[in-house]
Amino acid sequence: MKKKRVVVALGGNAILAHDATARGQQKVLQDTACQLVEFIKNGYELIIAHGNGPQVGNLMLQQMAGSTTTNPPMPLDTAVAMTQGSIGYWLTNALRTALAEAEITQEVATVVTQVEVDATDAAYANPSKPIGPFYTANEVVEVQRRQPDWTFKEDAGRGYRRVVPSPRPINVLESNVICDLVNQGVITIAVGGGGIPVIKTGNEYTGSEAVIDKDFAAAKLAELVGADLLVILTTVDNVYINFGQDNQEKLTAISPADLRVLINRNQFAAGSMLPKIEASVEFVEQTDSQAVITSLANVTNFIDEGTGTLIKNAPVMI
Repeated sequence: MKKKRVVVALGGNAILAHDATARGQQKVLQDTACQLVEFIKNGYELIIAHGNGPQVGNLMLQQMAGSTTTNPPMPLDTAVAMTQGSIGYWLTNALRTALAEAEITQEVATVVTQVEVDATDAAYANPSKPIGPFYTANEVVEVQRRQPDWTFKEDAGRGYRRVVPSPRPINVLESNVICDLVNQGVITIAVGGGGIPVIKTGNEYTGSEAVIDKDFAAAKLAELVGADLLVILTTVDNVYINFGQDNQEKLTAISPADLRVLINRNQFAAGSMLPKIEASVEFVEQTDSQAVITSLANVTNFIDEGTGTLIKNAPVMI
């Protein structure tokens, strides 16, 4: 029987929750890998995407703090590539350990992935993607003094963060390679940090000063590799409407059309749940496959019982 192919998207904030050291992030990924191996145990072909917002922002700060005229900081697209490598390295080793403990023999590989974007994307005129640490209002004033070209926005009530352009992905350059690896049974880590944003001019691809949202990149990759399921992991088991209010309501199964109605009613926060919803909706509409939004802690329950918020084509209810 043909195995189901799943693309799972992890958040960069989940990897760097509290401890920004390499050891701290490796510890989080060890726990994460144990949950992800549940997909392998249940017969899925697994592709993993991950965010890197905090990591790439911190790397840029570190580079700037130690930069000189002879050792300048690398541009943002290169920093995305660097964090793809570091997180991929940690996650590959964490998965190998978790697989060995589960007595599963399977290869794991990380693909440094370039994702094509459009130079005319409106996102370049409206930076919106948070990267780096959270700042208080007073800290922003000081950072802005040192970096007058940076743009800051309040991020879902959690503080202020630097924001950069976040164009939509239109192609994943290594999608065929990723597909070949998965066909050979290799657990593949790809489009890390949303992928390295590149713009095509003639026969050349050039890096862009931007960060692609990892949920949209995961959805595009899932579409291109023929995934049966897109899983977007966040901090809650389900999506809610009227979230945080007395009348909040859990969504268990819903159609893309109904979610578009709720998006138009401003039910989902732009800095947190909205891109997850939009990416899921677009994937389901493009492929007629399914998507689920849930938490890492709920992965086993989702696999066993289907709990979470499932997005699938169905009769419109709203």
